[in-house]
Amino acid sequence: MQFHHHGYVSGDPKVQPAAGVGIDRPEELPDEIDVLIVGSGPAGMLTAAQLAQFPDINTRLVERRGGRLELGQADGIQARSVETFQAFGFAEEITAEAYWLTEMNFWRPDTENPKHIVRGGRALDDEHGVSEFRHLIVNQARVLDYFAEFAHNSPARLKPDFGWAFSTLEVTDEGDYPVKVTLVRSAGPDEGQERVVHAKYVVGCDGARSKVRASIGCTLAGDAANHAWGVMDVLANTDFPDIRTKCAIQSHDGGSILLIPREGGYLFRMYVDLGVVPENDKGAVRKTSIEQIIAKANEILTPYTLDVKNVAWHSVYEVGHRLTDRFDDVRLEDLGTRTPRVFITGDACHTHSAKAGQGMNVSMQDGFNLAWKLGHVLEGRAPESLLSTYSAERQVVAKNLIDFDKEWSTLMAKKPEEFSSPSELEDFYVRTAEFPAGFMTEYAPSILTGENAHQDLATGFPLGKRFKSAKVSRVCDTNPLHLGHLATADGRWRIYVFADQAQAGAASPVADFAEWLKNAPDSPLAATPEGADLDAWFDVKVIYQQKHENVDINAVPDVFKPQVGPFQLTNLEKVFGVAKDEDIFEARGLDRGGVVVVVRPDQYVANILPLTATAELGEFFAPLLRARQLKKA
Repeated sequence: MQFHHHGYVSGDPKVQPAAGVGIDRPEELPDEIDVLIVGSGPAGMLTAAQLAQFPDINTRLVERRGGRLELGQADGIQARSVETFQAFGFAEEITAEAYWLTEMNFWRPDTENPKHIVRGGRALDDEHGVSEFRHLIVNQARVLDYFAEFAHNSPARLKPDFGWAFSTLEVTDEGDYPVKVTLVRSAGPDEGQERVVHAKYVVGCDGARSKVRASIGCTLAGDAANHAWGVMDVLANTDFPDIRTKCAIQSHDGGSILLIPREGGYLFRMYVDLGVVPENDKGAVRKTSIEQIIAKANEILTPYTLDVKNVAWHSVYEVGHRLTDRFDDVRLEDLGTRTPRVFITGDACHTHSAKAGQGMNVSMQDGFNLAWKLGHVLEGRAPESLLSTYSAERQVVAKNLIDFDKEWSTLMAKKPEEFSSPSELEDFYVRTAEFPAGFMTEYAPSILTGENAHQDLATGFPLGKRFKSAKVSRVCDTNPLHLGHLATADGRWRIYVFADQAQAGAASPVADFAEWLKNAPDSPLAATPEGADLDAWFDVKVIYQQKHENVDINAVPDVFKPQVGPFQLTNLEKVFGVAKDEDIFEARGLDRGGVVVVVRPDQYVANILPLTATAELGEFFAPLLRARQLKKA
């Protein structure tokens, strides 16, 4: 964390100075809003937190509840989400309070006594080391709290406007704020009062029954629900030995349980199989009582018993898989004729079972994908066409998720005799571990993702996939660090320059690249607004192949040591050597002749180029930088 460059900071450095709309933020909703977010779930809160880093953008988040969420239904936090939390500054804090999922056990009927279950196998949660972060279990409410804290500590001082329910919207295409939104007061002494606001953009994060989705003519389509599960968060005494370990439990004829230990050491969640839902059920299964769910759990756990002392929460749900045909208000026949004004995220556009632990995690990535794009467009960095990439990118991800969840849900609902082998469920879990961990997202070539002509220069950074961190050693203070952990959610592009084998200061491809990057008119840095710091829009870091003690920091090109803040202090923290215990060039398959890796603000690899491909790098950014286009005009 860097601070003091604007003057001495005596308080909490996580509280950034208020700026723009955050200096005198009105308590009441204004009549005109740049971005109106509807719903304070995971997607909504992440979107708000990211946009709070853009102080000149007036963002408001409305929530129909009268206050913060106290008990959330989601709890599984995949490693990809923890990587995201790192960018928002709270990965360490939330990891400390969460349950750490390191192993999953598989129980099945005893071959000698099928009425009893026995442990049949164990599987490590991340056997192949796809991330340095853990898989966590923590209540959704705490995730929202951390995002809320980040948003309020950001320059825009954003906080939710509780007690406002979305009613309708109309896109008028008139004026600077073309989306007319009607809200209804849902809490407080003026409950029921209507209010009309006008927005430039609206983001619907309002769940599976989304009114925002309905207002733009989208519907969820897909498989009807045909299997029911009772889910309960409970405090209980039991002789089941793996009660504090994630388990998939299959009984002979009583169904199955997915057991999820919760944070705090005592609470745990059970998804209890209630069987196939008859066609004429008419919702009767949803009336299953908590006593019936507990009895069913005891039947499945035989010979073990479960003595429930307290029920924190319970529900009954039917597994259904549904997806919208688009994630914004541009109808398919209008593609290319206009840019979107209204977007939907999370459960508003894709629904699936909870057992794969993907709902909250994928929803947050929806918000991360969209928020920085809105920020860039509204600040004038990028053209409006950038916003059309949100639906194009995230719909494919949602479709892949639903396909995976169908397979996992089907396996969980199978009877033991229906498996091809006793370890089929365990084998599937191990084989597909990278998907539920959140690392199978791979964006196709587009305006935001380059072609793979140079993928061989950085085989460990697949184009379109998230930037997988590795260790480096910072030259100025000799600290060993994870390179990816230094990328904060500040809306900046990352340009990682992996140097050739020459020493710093010597004539070399990296020296030539540095000269072009700082001074060439077609360099992306040329779009940086006049008067702003050189690294205001692009975070450029250089990684040398030598260890830190062999890098002369005074010989490093100035573009890697930008002067920042009102005092124009030299930032020395962008220069690295290889770590003592891990060579990032070897670990990530980086060409020793040098390579440039471009990473989007949401942490996905956007381009890979040799150091000599300056023209290609300039051409890649040209359509993404409206500011530079205006300068040329």
